[in-house]
Amino acid sequence: MEKENVSFRNYLGITFLIGFGFLTMGLMDPLYDTYIPIFLKRYIQSNAAVGGIMTVDNVLQLLLIPIISIWSDRTRTKIGRRMPFIIVMLPISAVIFIFIPSVARISLLALISIIFVFNIFKTSVRGPVVALMPDTVPPSFRSEANGVINMMGGIGLIISTLALARLMDEEERLPFFVAGLCIIIAVTVLFIFVKERVPSGKKEEKTAVLKAVKQAFSTGGSSVPRILISLFFWFMAYEGVKPFLGLYLTESLGVSEGSAALAQGVAGISSVIMAVPAGYLAHRFGRRNYICMNLIMLAAILFLIPLGGLVVNMAGIPSSAALVLFLILMFLYGAVWMGVVVNSFPMLWQMASFGTIGVYTGLYYTFSQGAAILAPPITGAIIDFFDYKGIFIFGGLCMVAALFTMRKVRAGEVTRSA
Repeated sequence: MEKENVSFRNYLGITFLIGFGFLTMGLMDPLYDTYIPIFLKRYIQSNAAVGGIMTVDNVLQLLLIPIISIWSDRTRTKIGRRMPFIIVMLPISAVIFIFIPSVARISLLALISIIFVFNIFKTSVRGPVVALMPDTVPPSFRSEANGVINMMGGIGLIISTLALARLMDEEERLPFFVAGLCIIIAVTVLFIFVKERVPSGKKEEKTAVLKAVKQAFSTGGSSVPRILISLFFWFMAYEGVKPFLGLYLTESLGVSEGSAALAQGVAGISSVIMAVPAGYLAHRFGRRNYICMNLIMLAAILFLIPLGGLVVNMAGIPSSAALVLFLILMFLYGAVWMGVVVNSFPMLWQMASFGTIGVYTGLYYTFSQGAAILAPPITGAIIDFFDYKGIFIFGGLCMVAALFTMRKVRAGEVTRSA
């Protein structure tokens, strides 16, 4: 039980340091999501095919993240149970990431091959990076802590999209090189300053995997499966739209490749602004209630994007106005999305023990990456048949479905004894 005089301020410093692991993801993911489809389109015309290839990382995440997360649960070394994976896999990911643009110039087969190898290493480290925070921060403060580390990830996204992506107009290899170098520096900081600690009295706690999964689905009644189904739907929306934002900007709104990451950039800015407040607001209003409010707003924003574009076209307003309107909506989207992301993981971790953090992390990624595998080919086909505006309608409907199941969740809130 936490002492009454203990507050989140006691864990703020360590949380910021752990956030360097999330900053690395924020650096890599936007460049990957924005420019890999553009590289692929040099060889492939079908958007559905591009979407299919973009699910390579999601397939690997579905397979590897649960396995590696559970493996790290059961790892015991002098530097901790998560750190061995982090200090090996992240630097290798950074080096491979640097070479992606060069390899993309060789052939489609070479590009697909390096995408596959890169995602093996990046995927293997994601679970341990995510699980490092709940290992260190008590359950009552994990929404606030998740807000801080998501803010760090958002800072990485802003750097990636609004600074590094601009270098694409000069030399397309440069942003990947700078991002890779920054990742190596961030891993060094993480390793030097973050020392894993095992909570008192829980040093040797280990739970059989199948038993832990069975317990997860029986904890809090049916709350765990309902949370997992909800996050499946909201990730169907998020992952279905995200890979095509760069193509939407370049092909529909006429921006340059160097500006193709603008949508993710403005969403990243609002995410950083709202990341920490989202944790505190959920603590005040309840995690489930706050997530549901944000799901309603996300659905509304996604429905407004094609509607706003239609109004602009019918009114004969210049295309620059359509771009400004879209970026405003994406700014709002990033802020509201953060309210969902910051609080969904802590709801699951609230029902886990020290020995099963990795299991719950693995379940989260099993459902989220299952959605990420299905969504891009579906939205790619929607674009081929109905134009880009169809993917935003699809996303809005998925958010409504997520809201329907999330409203029935009854566990995962902060408790005084947590």
